Amino acid sequence: MATEAAVDVRNLTAMFRRREGDMAAVNGATFSLARGEVMTILGESGSGKSVTLKAMMGLLPDYASITGEVRVAGRDILKLPPAALAKARGGELSMIFQEPMAALDPVYTIGEQIAETIVKHEGITYASAMQRALALLERVAIPSAARRLKNYPHEMSGGMRQRAMIALALACNPTVLLADEPTTALDVTVQIQILLLLRELQQELGMSVIFVTHDVGVAAEISDRIAVMYAGRFVETGTVREIMRHPKHPYSKGLLNSTVLGGLRGRRLETIPGSPPSLSALPRGCAFSPRCAQADVRCLTTQPDETVLGPGTIVRCFHANTAMAEAI
Repeated sequence: MATEAAVDVRNLTAMFRRREGDMAAVNGATFSLARGEVMTILGESGSGKSVTLKAMMGLLPDYASITGEVRVAGRDILKLPPAALAKARGGELSMIFQEPMAALDPVYTIGEQIAETIVKHEGITYASAMQRALALLERVAIPSAARRLKNYPHEMSGGMRQRAMIALALACNPTVLLADEPTTALDVTVQIQILLLLRELQQELGMSVIFVTHDVGVAAEISDRIAVMYAGRFVETGTVREIMRHPKHPYSKGLLNSTVLGGLRGRRLETIPGSPPSLSALPRGCAFSPRCAQADVRCLTTQPDETVLGPGTIVRCFHANTAMAEAI
C-alpha cells in the first residue's frame, strides 16, 4: 500500500516580472514527500532552492507569479484565500529561515514572538501560550530557557537564535517543515548540533522536512532523499544512497567530486568549470551543457525530459542510460 504524501507539489513555477524580461527562478518542480520523510534540495547558490520553499509558502513579492499546485492534507495551499493561507502558514507548513536575525522581530522578545504565533493559530490564552513557548525553548535545548524567553534576538548568539527560530517554526506542530539553509551562518560545531537537533525533532514529531543546502556533507547527514537542482529545475532525484554512490547526472557528479573530504589530502580538488547561467537568459538546450564535458549537439539544442528510473528516482539528461550502465 502506498504511503500517503504529506505534501504533493505539481509543476511549481515561480516567475519574476522584470523590466529587462521575465525570469523563471523555479521551472516546473514536481515531487511528493511522504509522511516522516526528509528530502534535501541540493545545488549551488542561485539554482532556485530557496525560491522553491518561499513559493510553496506563498511568500514571494508581488512582482512574482506562482503557478502549479502545493497540496497539503488534500488542500492546494496556493489556491487558499489570504486568511486561510495565513492560517496554513505555521500550522500545516512552517519554515525555518536562513538568517534568524533578519527573520525574527528585533523589538519583541523571543517569548512574545512564539506566544503570539500560538495564540493566533490556536486561540488559547497568552499565559498558556507563554508556557508552551517555554516548553519549546527547553525542547530545542536552549540553556536557561526561562531567562532566554525574555531575551531580544540581538541578546542571543547565532546558534541560540537559530534554536529559537526552530522553536518558533515548531510552535503549532506543522505537518511539513521547510528549512532554508538553517546552518549556513554557523560555525562547524554549532552546525552539527543544529543538524542533530533537527533530525531528532523530526523523528520525535514525525514531521516531513524539506531541507535546502549547497553543502553535500549536510545533505548526506540529514536526508532520506535528495533532489539536485540546477537553473530552476530538478535534474536528478533519488535516495541519499543512490545519489551519493551512483549519481547519474553530470552536475550531481560534479558536486560530489568538488566536495572536500578527509581522504583527499595531497590530491588536487576537482571543480565544475564555468558558472551557473543567468535565469533570465538560459541556454537553448540543457542548462548545464555549457559546463558539461559530455555535452553533444543534442544537449546544446534540446531541453532533456525527465527519465524515470524508479519510484521517486528521475534524471534529466540525454546520457542517463550511459550513466546507469557505468554504475552497474
